Amino acid sequence: MKLFGAGVGRTGTLSLKLAINRLGLGPCHHMEVVLQNMSRQVPLWSAALDGRPDWNAIYEGFNSAVDWPTAGFYRKLIKAYPAAKFILTHRSPERWANSYSSTIQKLIAGRDQAPPEMRDWLEMAHRVVTRTGFPDTLDQAGLIDAFVAHVESVKQVIPADQLLVYQVKEGWGPLCDFLQVSPPDEEFPHTNKHEEFWDLVNGAR
Repeated sequence: MKLFGAGVGRTGTLSLKLAINRLGLGPCHHMEVVLQNMSRQVPLWSAALDGRPDWNAIYEGFNSAVDWPTAGFYRKLIKAYPAAKFILTHRSPERWANSYSSTIQKLIAGRDQAPPEMRDWLEMAHRVVTRTGFPDTLDQAGLIDAFVAHVESVKQVIPADQLLVYQVKEGWGPLCDFLQVSPPDEEFPHTNKHEEFWDLVNGAR
């Protein structure tokens, strides 16, 4: 594992995953992977939340990772992989809070009413986002403050020469410069809008 994303969900992490794969630095782990393999991934991440991470097992078959749950463990990952590079995806805190509250926060808030096969995953997700600084009690102003705090914390923890602070709207240029690869002759992948989030979740049921 040489590359991790420290940006939380709804900051373009799925687009970043697709870009990393396209650049030949994948397969790239993402919450989508957890959804598609809950029986294996959820217990591993639950153990990590209990202080017993097995990074080799979690990331078996992957060369990079972005999104939650990974983004909640950047402090431990920089210690476990001291030479790794990190990408901090971010966006306008206000727009992020609007997106998060209408997707991830809404989904987690209804975890007790979710289908039984989804509940362990949702409970793990709840613990991860809470660990990252986003308890489900936060209102819009609290979400904005917590998002800004997360961005600043990552910048303080990860050495500057190993960190790219990045918005996916910037496209290939900064990403490829940071990773020291040539940009492909195609458009940057932009995906996972509001509707696609719910399609992804519902597809796992």
